[in-house]
Amino acid sequence: MDENNRQIIKFPENAKDALTEVLRSGARRLLADAVESEVEEYISARKEFVDEQGHRQVVRNGHMPERSVLTGLGEVPVKKPRVRDKRDPNVRENFESKILPAYLRKAKSVEHLIPWLYLRGISTGDFTDALSSILGDGAPGLSASTVVRLKAAWEAEHSEWEKRDLTGKRYVYIWADGVYFNIRLADESACILVLMGATADGKKELLCVTDGFRESEESWRAMLLDLKSRGLEIPPNLAVGDGALGFWSALRKVFPSTREQRCWVHKTANVLNYITKKHQPHAKKMIHDIWMAPCRADAERAFELFVETWIAKFSKAAQCLEKDREVLLTFYDFPAEHWGHVRTTNPIESTFATVRLRTRRTKGHGSRAACLSMVFKLAMSASRRWRSLNGSDLLPKIISGVQFRDGVIAEGAAA
Repeated sequence: MDENNRQIIKFPENAKDALTEVLRSGARRLLADAVESEVEEYISARKEFVDEQGHRQVVRNGHMPERSVLTGLGEVPVKKPRVRDKRDPNVRENFESKILPAYLRKAKSVEHLIPWLYLRGISTGDFTDALSSILGDGAPGLSASTVVRLKAAWEAEHSEWEKRDLTGKRYVYIWADGVYFNIRLADESACILVLMGATADGKKELLCVTDGFRESEESWRAMLLDLKSRGLEIPPNLAVGDGALGFWSALRKVFPSTREQRCWVHKTANVLNYITKKHQPHAKKMIHDIWMAPCRADAERAFELFVETWIAKFSKAAQCLEKDREVLLTFYDFPAEHWGHVRTTNPIESTFATVRLRTRRTKGHGSRAACLSMVFKLAMSASRRWRSLNGSDLLPKIISGVQFRDGVIAEGAAA
């Protein structure tokens, strides 16, 4: 660009606030356009309803009074269009916006922000300052008392969820893990026990979120028995978890017919702990060759090669892998489409990666109920993004007892 023609643009000192206002204004227009489009679509779908003079019965009728919705950009003022239905009361409909529900005052992103900040160690008294810096000074409903009420509501929601009826529910696969948070737990030995399940139609669901003592058998058994007492009578076909003995001992007593699959990610980490850093890349590659083998025979050969290669130099590493050989290769008896889901506890690990904290505790310990409800809210929020299992159409075959070998239906098995 020519030096003489170059223009210097000066931003005002409050440019940050000006930018926020521009974004907020844009958000307001987008929201208004979206709601208007929703109303037009609603009315258009009912254009055939006319009176004797040919006038439409379902028409626009101005706007509702303006109200503000608290979003990540702060308050966004909006007006909801009003729809008038002049038909007979017996067939008349009330327009309800899916984008802008009648009593919406806070965007979901704001509701999810509060439990996240709490887990980060923000105390109730500091919420006003923390949220004001994010959402703007004019954002309403950010007082300490409001946060206390929200936390109480979440605790009640979690408590109710823990009592829900599971009669008739069936989970083909379950994933179990003990998640440790360096947050607000007074007991150093406490952890959060998490159980997820895959339903017969391939959807993942959060089954249980509770606290336990170092993943002990007693804690896991209490969880499984509670689920069973609420109607979960049908044993899962396969359980996936790490090598924590507490869960597996409890599972064998409560659901003895459920098959076991050890998590390859946890096992790999445990094995590599016995190998010097210099040799870890090579050893990791050899482990990878085992669980990525296309069939059990190839996996067995790769298994033998690993043991023979490292037994002399790193006997504990070889023994650590060898002792769980059978339960590490269980996945070969299930559809190949499901292998990526059942070889590891990644469904749980990926969900809690955003809430597993590595910071020091701040300002003392919170209550058990408060911590559990915060973790529960974050997990439920994450569950909305969970995708169904690959090859979900094969789950009914597993339920009906069809045998799989090396990921495909076994020869001679009923399809």
